[in-house]
Amino acid sequence: MSTRRNVEANPLTEQFADHLRKIEEALERELDLYSWSEFHAPLRYASEGGKRIRPLILVLSAESIDSRKASSDAYLAASAIELLHTESIIHDDIIDEENLRRGKPSFHIKYGYNSSILTADFVLGVILNIGSKLKDSRLINELSNAATRMSEGEMMEIRLGNEQNITEDDYIKVLEYKTASLFETSAKVGALIGGGDEDQVRAMTSFGNLLGIAYQIHDDLIDWNNENRLFNMLVRNNDERSREFVDRMDKLYKSYAAKAKNELRKISTENDAKRHLENLTDLASVQV
Repeated sequence: MSTRRNVEANPLTEQFADHLRKIEEALERELDLYSWSEFHAPLRYASEGGKRIRPLILVLSAESIDSRKASSDAYLAASAIELLHTESIIHDDIIDEENLRRGKPSFHIKYGYNSSILTADFVLGVILNIGSKLKDSRLINELSNAATRMSEGEMMEIRLGNEQNITEDDYIKVLEYKTASLFETSAKVGALIGGGDEDQVRAMTSFGNLLGIAYQIHDDLIDWNNENRLFNMLVRNNDERSREFVDRMDKLYKSYAAKAKNELRKISTENDAKRHLENLTDLASVQV
Protein backbone atom coordinates (compact mmCIF):
# COMPACT_ATOMS: atom_id res chain seq x y z
CA MET A 1 0.00 0.00 0.00
CA SER A 2 1.25 3.50 -0.83
CA THR A 3 2.60 5.71 1.90
CA ARG A 4 3.20 8.84 -0.18
CA ARG A 5 -0.42 9.27 -1.20
CA ASN A 6 -1.34 9.59 2.45
CA VAL A 7 0.70 12.77 2.93
CA GLU A 8 -1.71 15.65 3.44
CA ALA A 9 0.43 18.62 2.35
CA ASN A 10 -0.49 20.39 -0.88
CA PRO A 11 2.65 21.66 -2.65
CA LEU A 12 0.53 24.06 -4.74
CA THR A 13 -0.87 26.03 -1.80
CA GLU A 14 1.75 28.74 -1.54
CA GLN A 15 1.90 29.63 -5.24
CA PHE A 16 -1.82 29.34 -6.00
CA ALA A 17 -3.45 30.30 -2.71
CA ASP A 18 -6.00 32.67 -4.27
CA HIS A 19 -7.02 30.26 -7.03
CA LEU A 20 -7.31 27.37 -4.61
CA ARG A 21 -9.38 29.45 -2.19
CA LYS A 22 -11.86 30.27 -4.96
CA ILE A 23 -11.97 26.62 -6.06
CA GLU A 24 -12.70 25.55 -2.48
CA GLU A 25 -15.42 28.18 -2.15
CA ALA A 26 -17.08 27.06 -5.39
CA LEU A 27 -16.92 23.42 -4.36
CA GLU A 28 -18.31 24.21 -0.92
CA ARG A 29 -21.20 26.20 -2.43
CA GLU A 30 -22.19 23.28 -4.63
CA LEU A 31 -21.95 20.72 -1.85
CA ASP A 32 -23.89 22.90 0.57
CA LEU A 33 -26.85 22.82 -1.81
CA TYR A 34 -27.27 19.30 -0.44
CA SER A 35 -26.96 20.14 3.25
CA TRP A 36 -30.39 18.50 3.72
CA SER A 37 -29.12 15.19 2.37
CA GLU A 38 -27.68 12.16 4.17
CA PHE A 39 -24.92 12.32 1.56
CA HIS A 40 -23.74 15.81 2.58
CA ALA A 41 -21.33 14.82 5.36
CA PRO A 42 -19.88 11.87 3.42
CA LEU A 43 -19.40 14.10 0.37
CA ARG A 44 -17.55 16.68 2.44
CA TYR A 45 -15.35 13.92 3.82
CA ALA A 46 -14.61 12.53 0.35
CA SER A 47 -13.73 15.97 -1.02
CA GLU A 48 -11.37 17.07 1.75
CA GLY A 49 -7.64 17.27 1.28
CA GLY A 50 -7.03 17.01 -2.47
CA LYS A 51 -4.37 19.01 -4.28
CA ARG A 52 -7.03 20.34 -6.72
CA ILE A 53 -4.58 20.20 -9.62
CA ARG A 54 -7.28 19.33 -12.18
CA PRO A 55 -9.61 22.25 -11.33
CA LEU A 56 -6.56 24.49 -11.09
CA ILE A 57 -5.55 23.50 -14.63
CA LEU A 58 -9.08 24.36 -15.81
CA VAL A 59 -9.02 27.85 -14.30
CA LEU A 60 -5.47 28.59 -15.46
CA SER A 61 -6.33 27.36 -18.96
CA ALA A 62 -9.23 29.80 -19.14
CA GLU A 63 -7.02 32.63 -17.88
CA SER A 64 -4.26 31.69 -20.34
CA ILE A 65 -6.62 32.31 -23.24
CA ASP A 66 -8.25 35.42 -21.78
CA SER A 67 -7.83 36.39 -18.13
CA ARG A 68 -11.03 38.47 -18.30
CA LYS A 69 -13.11 35.36 -19.05
CA ALA A 70 -12.07 33.30 -16.04
CA SER A 71 -15.58 33.90 -14.76
CA SER A 72 -17.79 32.17 -12.25
CA ASP A 73 -18.36 29.54 -14.94
CA ALA A 74 -14.68 28.54 -14.70
CA TYR A 75 -14.94 27.89 -10.98
CA LEU A 76 -18.32 26.20 -11.38
CA ALA A 77 -16.87 23.84 -13.99
CA ALA A 78 -13.79 23.38 -11.78
CA SER A 79 -16.01 22.09 -8.97
CA ALA A 80 -17.53 19.54 -11.38
CA ILE A 81 -14.06 18.40 -12.42
CA GLU A 82 -13.00 17.92 -8.80
CA LEU A 83 -16.18 16.02 -7.98
CA LEU A 84 -15.64 13.71 -10.96
CA HIS A 85 -12.13 13.05 -9.64
CA THR A 86 -13.57 12.45 -6.16
CA GLU A 87 -16.08 9.94 -7.50
CA SER A 88 -13.32 8.05 -9.30
CA ILE A 89 -11.21 7.94 -6.12
CA ILE A 90 -14.07 6.35 -4.15
CA HIS A 91 -14.23 3.54 -6.69
CA ASP A 92 -10.47 3.25 -7.20
CA ASP A 93 -9.80 2.73 -3.51
CA ILE A 94 -12.32 -0.11 -3.40
CA ILE A 95 -10.85 -1.78 -6.49
CA ASP A 96 -7.25 -1.28 -5.31
CA GLU A 97 -8.09 -2.26 -1.71
CA GLU A 98 -6.58 0.98 -0.38
CA ASN A 99 -7.25 1.59 3.30
CA LEU A 100 -5.89 5.13 3.49
CA ARG A 101 -6.32 8.22 1.34
CA ARG A 102 -5.02 11.73 2.03
CA GLY A 103 -3.98 10.79 5.56
CA LYS A 104 -7.44 9.44 6.48
CA PRO A 105 -9.32 6.16 6.20
CA SER A 106 -10.44 5.58 2.61
CA PHE A 107 -14.10 6.31 1.97
CA HIS A 108 -15.21 2.67 1.94
CA ILE A 109 -13.32 2.01 5.18
CA LYS A 110 -15.14 4.85 6.97
CA TYR A 111 -18.60 4.53 5.40
CA GLY A 112 -18.76 0.97 4.09
CA TYR A 113 -19.06 -0.48 0.60
CA ASN A 114 -22.79 0.08 0.10
CA SER A 115 -22.60 3.75 1.07
CA SER A 116 -19.55 4.16 -1.18
CA ILE A 117 -21.41 2.90 -4.23
CA LEU A 118 -24.44 5.09 -3.49
CA THR A 119 -22.34 8.18 -2.75
CA ALA A 120 -20.46 7.83 -6.03
CA ASP A 121 -23.83 7.63 -7.81
CA PHE A 122 -25.03 10.71 -5.93
CA VAL A 123 -21.89 12.61 -6.98
CA LEU A 124 -22.73 12.00 -10.64
CA GLY A 125 -26.13 13.60 -9.98
CA VAL A 126 -24.41 16.63 -8.45
CA ILE A 127 -22.14 16.90 -11.49
CA LEU A 128 -25.14 16.78 -13.83
CA ASN A 129 -26.76 19.59 -11.85
CA ILE A 130 -23.60 21.69 -12.14
CA GLY A 131 -23.47 20.98 -15.87
CA SER A 132 -27.03 22.26 -16.29
CA LYS A 133 -25.93 25.63 -14.90
CA LEU A 134 -23.00 26.11 -17.29
CA LYS A 135 -23.73 28.54 -20.11
CA ASP A 136 -21.90 26.59 -22.84
CA SER A 137 -23.62 23.29 -23.65
CA ARG A 138 -20.32 21.88 -24.95
CA LEU A 139 -18.97 21.76 -21.41
CA ILE A 140 -21.33 19.09 -20.09
CA ASN A 141 -20.52 17.01 -23.17
CA GLU A 142 -16.82 17.21 -22.30
CA LEU A 143 -17.52 16.18 -18.71
CA SER A 144 -19.55 13.23 -19.98
CA ASN A 145 -16.75 12.15 -22.32
CA ALA A 146 -14.26 12.29 -19.45
CA ALA A 147 -16.47 10.15 -17.21
CA THR A 148 -16.92 7.46 -19.85
CA ARG A 149 -13.23 7.37 -20.78
CA MET A 150 -12.15 7.16 -17.13
CA SER A 151 -14.45 4.18 -16.66
CA GLU A 152 -13.07 2.53 -19.79
CA GLY A 153 -9.56 3.03 -18.44
CA GLU A 154 -10.45 1.39 -15.14
CA MET A 155 -11.93 -1.60 -16.97
CA MET A 156 -8.80 -1.88 -19.13
CA GLU A 157 -6.64 -1.89 -16.02
CA ILE A 158 -8.74 -4.62 -14.38
CA ARG A 159 -8.57 -6.78 -17.53
CA LEU A 160 -4.83 -6.28 -17.98
CA GLY A 161 -4.24 -7.06 -14.33
CA ASN A 162 -5.22 -10.65 -15.11
CA GLU A 163 -2.83 -10.98 -18.05
CA GLN A 164 0.76 -12.14 -17.88
CA ASN A 165 2.55 -10.15 -20.54
CA ILE A 166 1.38 -6.56 -20.65
CA THR A 167 3.31 -4.08 -22.75
CA GLU A 168 4.31 -0.46 -22.34
CA ASP A 169 1.72 0.41 -24.99
CA ASP A 170 -0.97 -1.26 -22.86
CA TYR A 171 0.17 0.76 -19.86
CA ILE A 172 0.16 4.09 -21.73
CA LYS A 173 -3.29 3.39 -23.18
CA VAL A 174 -4.69 2.84 -19.67
CA LEU A 175 -3.11 6.14 -18.54
CA GLU A 176 -4.62 7.99 -21.51
CA TYR A 177 -8.09 6.86 -20.52
CA LYS A 178 -7.99 6.54 -16.75
CA THR A 179 -5.90 9.61 -15.80
CA ALA A 180 -5.12 11.81 -18.80
CA SER A 181 -8.75 12.08 -19.91
CA LEU A 182 -9.65 14.26 -16.91
CA PHE A 183 -6.52 16.41 -17.30
CA GLU A 184 -7.40 16.78 -20.98
CA THR A 185 -10.99 17.72 -20.19
CA SER A 186 -9.85 20.23 -17.54
CA ALA A 187 -7.61 22.03 -20.02
CA LYS A 188 -10.14 21.86 -22.88
CA VAL A 189 -13.05 23.10 -20.79
CA GLY A 190 -10.87 25.94 -19.54
CA ALA A 191 -9.93 26.90 -23.10
CA LEU A 192 -13.59 26.85 -24.15
CA ILE A 193 -14.62 29.03 -21.21
CA GLY A 194 -11.74 31.37 -22.03
CA GLY A 195 -13.14 31.83 -25.54
CA GLY A 196 -10.28 30.07 -27.31
CA ASP A 197 -10.34 29.66 -31.07
CA GLU A 198 -10.09 26.23 -32.68
CA ASP A 199 -6.29 26.14 -32.69
CA GLN A 200 -6.04 27.32 -29.09
CA VAL A 201 -8.57 24.76 -27.88
CA ARG A 202 -6.74 22.02 -29.78
CA ALA A 203 -3.37 23.01 -28.31
CA MET A 204 -4.75 23.23 -24.77
CA THR A 205 -6.50 19.87 -25.15
CA SER A 206 -3.25 18.26 -26.27
CA PHE A 207 -1.41 19.94 -23.40
CA GLY A 208 -3.82 18.41 -20.88
CA ASN A 209 -3.57 14.96 -22.40
CA LEU A 210 0.23 14.95 -22.44
CA LEU A 211 0.50 16.42 -18.96
CA GLY A 212 -1.92 13.81 -17.61
CA ILE A 213 0.17 10.95 -19.00
CA ALA A 214 3.36 12.52 -17.61
CA TYR A 215 1.69 13.05 -14.24
CA GLN A 216 0.65 9.41 -13.87
CA ILE A 217 3.99 8.00 -15.03
CA HIS A 218 5.72 10.25 -12.50
CA ASP A 219 3.23 9.18 -9.82
CA ASP A 220 3.88 5.51 -10.58
CA LEU A 221 7.64 6.03 -10.56
CA ILE A 222 7.43 7.43 -7.03
CA ASP A 223 5.37 4.50 -5.76
CA TRP A 224 6.54 1.54 -7.80
CA ASN A 225 7.99 -0.26 -4.78
CA ASN A 226 4.79 0.19 -2.77
CA GLU A 227 1.87 -0.60 -5.06
CA ASN A 228 0.69 -3.61 -7.02
CA ARG A 229 -0.34 -1.91 -10.24
CA LEU A 230 0.26 -2.14 -13.99
CA PHE A 231 3.52 -0.23 -13.67
CA ASN A 232 4.80 -2.74 -11.12
CA MET A 233 3.81 -5.57 -13.44
CA LEU A 234 5.91 -3.98 -16.16
CA VAL A 235 8.83 -3.70 -13.75
CA ARG A 236 8.51 -7.39 -12.90
CA ASN A 237 8.30 -8.27 -16.59
CA ASN A 238 11.66 -6.50 -16.94
CA ASP A 239 12.97 -8.01 -13.72
CA GLU A 240 16.53 -8.62 -14.89
CA ARG A 241 16.79 -5.02 -16.10
CA SER A 242 14.38 -3.35 -13.68
CA ARG A 243 16.66 -0.39 -12.92
CA GLU A 244 17.20 0.19 -16.63
CA PHE A 245 13.43 0.02 -17.20
CA VAL A 246 12.66 2.51 -14.41
CA ASP A 247 15.27 4.90 -15.82
CA ARG A 248 13.68 4.58 -19.26
CA MET A 249 10.26 5.36 -17.84
CA ASP A 250 11.70 8.39 -16.04
CA LYS A 251 12.90 9.69 -19.42
CA LEU A 252 9.48 8.92 -20.90
CA TYR A 253 7.64 10.99 -18.29
CA LYS A 254 10.04 13.90 -18.91
CA SER A 255 9.43 13.57 -22.65
CA TYR A 256 5.65 13.80 -22.19
CA ALA A 257 6.06 16.79 -19.87
CA ALA A 258 8.28 18.55 -22.45
CA LYS A 259 5.74 17.84 -25.21
CA ALA A 260 3.00 19.31 -23.00
CA LYS A 261 5.03 22.49 -22.59
CA ASN A 262 5.55 22.68 -26.35
CA GLU A 263 1.78 22.54 -26.90
CA LEU A 264 1.35 25.52 -24.60
CA ARG A 265 3.84 27.48 -26.69
CA LYS A 266 1.47 27.20 -29.65
CA ILE A 267 -0.88 29.54 -27.79
CA SER A 268 0.15 33.09 -28.67
CA THR A 269 -0.98 34.82 -25.48
CA GLU A 270 1.61 35.65 -22.83
CA ASN A 271 0.42 36.07 -19.26
CA ASP A 272 0.98 34.79 -15.74
CA ALA A 273 -1.59 32.00 -16.08
CA LYS A 274 0.17 30.51 -19.08
CA ARG A 275 3.52 30.70 -17.29
CA HIS A 276 1.95 28.97 -14.30
CA LEU A 277 0.78 26.14 -16.55
CA GLU A 278 4.28 25.84 -17.97
CA ASN A 279 5.62 25.58 -14.43
CA LEU A 280 3.14 22.82 -13.62
CA THR A 281 4.87 20.63 -16.21
CA ASP A 282 7.68 20.40 -13.65
CA LEU A 283 5.89 17.60 -11.84
CA ALA A 284 8.43 17.36 -9.04
CA SER A 285 6.94 20.60 -7.73
CA VAL A 286 3.38 19.29 -7.99
CA GLN A 287 3.55 15.84 -6.40
CA VAL A 288 4.70 15.17 -2.87
